[in-house]
Amino acid sequence: MNPNPPESGRLDVEQSTEERLRRENEDLRRRLQEHEAREHGVAPRGVWHPSGLTITVILLGLTVLIVAAFFAGYIPLRKRQALIQSEAQAFEQSLPRVEVIQVERSSPRSELVLPGSIEAVTEAPILARADGYIKRRMADIGDRVKAGQPVAEIEAPELEDQVRQAKATLEQTQAVLDQAQASLEQGKANMGIAKLTADRWRELAAQGVVSKQDNDNYQAQYQAQVANVQALEKAIAAQRGTIAAADANLSRLNEMESYRIVKAPFDGVITVRNVDVGALVTTGSTLLFRIAQTSTLRTYVNVPQTNASSIRVGQPAHLSVSNLPGRTFTGTVTRTAKALDPNSRTLLVEVQVPNADGALLPGMYAQVDFSNSRPDPPVVIPSDALIVRADGTQVAVVGPDHTVHMHKIVVGRDYGDRLEVLSGLQTGDSIMTNPGDSAREGAQVNPVSATEKPTSAK
Repeated sequence: MNPNPPESGRLDVEQSTEERLRRENEDLRRRLQEHEAREHGVAPRGVWHPSGLTITVILLGLTVLIVAAFFAGYIPLRKRQALIQSEAQAFEQSLPRVEVIQVERSSPRSELVLPGSIEAVTEAPILARADGYIKRRMADIGDRVKAGQPVAEIEAPELEDQVRQAKATLEQTQAVLDQAQASLEQGKANMGIAKLTADRWRELAAQGVVSKQDNDNYQAQYQAQVANVQALEKAIAAQRGTIAAADANLSRLNEMESYRIVKAPFDGVITVRNVDVGALVTTGSTLLFRIAQTSTLRTYVNVPQTNASSIRVGQPAHLSVSNLPGRTFTGTVTRTAKALDPNSRTLLVEVQVPNADGALLPGMYAQVDFSNSRPDPPVVIPSDALIVRADGTQVAVVGPDHTVHMHKIVVGRDYGDRLEVLSGLQTGDSIMTNPGDSAREGAQVNPVSATEKPTSAK
C-alpha cells in the first residue's frame, strides 16, 4: 500500500478530526455547566460567569485543539513537499548529465608570441682588393674594430713594380711633352721669319723688282711654317692626353697599392676570419673577414595571416632567449614586408633591439612577444566546446531552464586549447564543454559545473 494517502483522503481525515474536537469541546462545556448547577442547586440562567477552573480547562482544551490541528495539517503538508522534491530530483537524475562552463572574456592583453631569428643590422664581407700574400693580420674573430681601422696587410711586389713603371711612363711622357713644346717654340720662330720674308718679297714683286716665281716660293715657305706650328700644337695636345692617361694609371695603381692595407668598413665585431699570415689572396675572390654591427640587432619574425593586421610599425615588442632566462629585451617594430608570403601566408616583420652590452648575438633563436592591450577583448571558449556541422560552426548553450540552444559563432584567434569568439556568445552564457549526442536544439539536460566534482554513491 501507498504510505502517503491521496489528497482527498487527507482532507477527510482533517475534517473528521476537527468535528470530533468540536463535539468534545461542546460536551466538556455542557458538563461544566451541569457541575456548577449542582453545586449551587440552581440551573444556570442569564449571563455565564466562568470560574478560574473553567477558564483553565477551556485554555487547556484550546491548546489540545491547536496541537491536534498542527499535527493533522502541517505534517501532511511537509510530506507532500518532500514527495514533490523527491519526484523533481528523480526527474533531474533521469536527464543526461553534462558539464558546462560560464563564458568569460579573454584577457584585455592580446597575447601573440612567435619565434624569430636575430641578425645584425649591418653585416658585410671584407674581400681582398689586391693580389699578394698576407703579410700581417691585425684582427681576429670577436675583436671589436672601428671604421677605417687596419685589420690586415697584403704584400704585393708585382703591384709595387707596376707603380714604379707607371711613374717612369709618366715621367717619359712629360719629357716628350717638354720636347714638343720646345719644337713648337722653334716652329713659331721659324714661322715669324718666314712671314717677314714673305711680306718683303710680296712688296718687291708688286714693284716689279723680283720675279713672281721667287715671291711664290717665299709665300709657300711661310704657309709651310704655319702648318708646322699647327701640327706641333696638336702634338702637344695629344701628348698632354698621354700624360693624363699615364697619370690616371699611376693614380689607379697607387689606389690599388693602398688596398694592401685592409681596413674595417664600419664599427663592428669580426665574426669570421678565413686567412692567416702567408696565405695567397686574389682580388675580389678571397674572403678575408666578415664584420657585423651588433650595437643594434634586428629580429625577423613571420607573423601568420590571422595576426598580420594587429602588427604596426612603431609597436613595442619583447624578446627572450633560452640561454638568458628571466631577462627580457625591449625592441620596436621598424618595418614590415607589406605583403604576405604566398607559400607560408605569413607577414615578414623586422624588430630592432638595442644591444649595447652585447648580450644578444647574431644568429640566436628568440621568442618575440607582440602582446598589447585591447579595449574590447572577445569572449574565449575551450576548443573542445566547438561543434562543426554542415550548417556552420556552433556551440551548445544551456539556458536557465536546462534546455539546450545551438548558437552559431564566428571564431577569431586559435590558441590551441582555447578559441576566441567574435560574435554569437555573450559573457555569462553557459556552454557545454564537451558536447556529445545531447547537443541538439531543445534537448533537456542536467548541467553540472565543469569544476564541480560528482559525489560518489554511498
